[in-house]
Amino acid sequence: MVDAKYDNEYIYDITTENEHFLINNIVVHNSNFDTLLAPFIRYDGLGYKEVKQALQEFVFNINVPTRVGFQTPFTNITLDLTVPEYYANQGVVIGGEIQKEAYREFQEEMELFNKAFLEVMAEGDAKGRVFTFPIPTYNITKDFNWENPNLDGLWQVTAKYGVPYFSNFINSDMNPEDARSMCCRLRIDNRELKKRGGGLFGSSPLTGSIGVVTLNMPRLGYLAKDEDEFISALDRLMVLAKESLEVKRKVLEKFTEEGLYPYTKYYLRGVKERFGEYWKNHFSTIGLVGMNEACLNMFGENIASKKSREFTSRVLDFMRDKLLRFQAETGNNYNLEATPAEGTSYRLAKKDKARYPEIICANEAEWKKGAEPFYTNSTQLPVNYTEDVFEALDLQDAIQTKYTGGTVFHMFAGERVKDPTTVKVLVRRICELYRLPYFTFTPTFSVCPTHGYIAGEHYTCPECGAETEVYSRVVGYLRPVTQWNKGKREEFKKRKTFVVEAEAEAVQRLKQRRERKEDIVRPPQIKAKAKAKAKRKYAGEQLNLVDFGGGVDNKGD
Repeated sequence: MVDAKYDNEYIYDITTENEHFLINNIVVHNSNFDTLLAPFIRYDGLGYKEVKQALQEFVFNINVPTRVGFQTPFTNITLDLTVPEYYANQGVVIGGEIQKEAYREFQEEMELFNKAFLEVMAEGDAKGRVFTFPIPTYNITKDFNWENPNLDGLWQVTAKYGVPYFSNFINSDMNPEDARSMCCRLRIDNRELKKRGGGLFGSSPLTGSIGVVTLNMPRLGYLAKDEDEFISALDRLMVLAKESLEVKRKVLEKFTEEGLYPYTKYYLRGVKERFGEYWKNHFSTIGLVGMNEACLNMFGENIASKKSREFTSRVLDFMRDKLLRFQAETGNNYNLEATPAEGTSYRLAKKDKARYPEIICANEAEWKKGAEPFYTNSTQLPVNYTEDVFEALDLQDAIQTKYTGGTVFHMFAGERVKDPTTVKVLVRRICELYRLPYFTFTPTFSVCPTHGYIAGEHYTCPECGAETEVYSRVVGYLRPVTQWNKGKREEFKKRKTFVVEAEAEAVQRLKQRRERKEDIVRPPQIKAKAKAKAKRKYAGEQLNLVDFGGGVDNKGD
């Protein structure tokens, strides 16, 4: 039994992030998108105009809301830019048959494909609105050609809309073939699958996550007397999370066997033949939300302080070790994710504030004045902590590399960067100097129904005065701020955007920081609060299990 003081009602939330069609949440990931499609350009005799037209049709169609709830399917594609080694000497597949040419012979077509795709994404629709999907992930490897003129469009679309994700393999112990990026941060380590033997059946993308259980860290921080009690309660919650994921895995297996997911059943037939289970290559994922607020409630210091960072590292190390034990115990793969928590960060904060009014949320001062509460995502810094992107990177690098199932570092800018070269330099510096695996750059922009794209945050058009749509990244994808939930809208108000510097300034500042080797953490912003009311009568309360029906987040975040 779990100590009743750590009542499990809403102590964790469930989000479903999968590569396949599960329930009503559709998330689709396509790896090696440009590598596999490039040969068709030559075989079909297509020119640049025809390729761009085909990609326009693809992008427009993929953004049609066809999901339950009139939502757009959450789609992610990974672009290689150059033919990866594991495909280089393989014969291309056209019409279901292997041809004599190898993929390495189609680099020219790949460059044409990427140029056309980036041009389509940079143009947006007729009104200047961004194409939310597909979310493109670009693998940055040690041999990445930073001076390739064919990639100018990559930096232009990043500076304008902030569409791409960047996967850092320069300072990583992983290769592109070891990882699959899905959704807006879920990242699968294929090496875990290869350990079983038999490789990946020649089809690495046949993996994903059956679901994510997100743990509510602020409540643990509020109720725990000390670090050891926090870890003890976390241990019990992780066991509960494991049990729920094991039940879900059995239910999915039963549904698949009985034909509820016919497409999934067909594509996973090879996994079934080898292991006797369709979902054996899929991970069970456990994540967390609000570690910043957990530290505030425990220590009175935010996650940027030395004490809080050390405790956060201890927590993540404990969770990683626990997941390895789950893996050995169940025979199923487990991983640790920095949960996106688009709805969860608001919903759990609201539930906690209703039950424990003195628990500290991310916008405590604003909440006391009537604002909706929210929690900071996963182990991120407070959204208003700093304007210095390198300060934030220094504080987050060691923490973000501890996740085994995905994390992302978001860089928010106040408006479009006029010189795309500045964005290129920033991306390069991050990949060369930091180990964090996944990051984005997101400028704020607005769209007028008449005059289209406007750089920066403008709620009315500077030219005609009409009401506009202000866009930013809610979590993993771009949406008008007015469409965000109440908690995320409060977060947007507090977000401090990063100042993007020119190349020379950025390099000089980095050099100075490395020479100083100073602890750059600011003094705690909130003093420790008395926690007497947290240590009271909950031992007499009865255990209430989580409401699975009310706790499902189908935002695809």
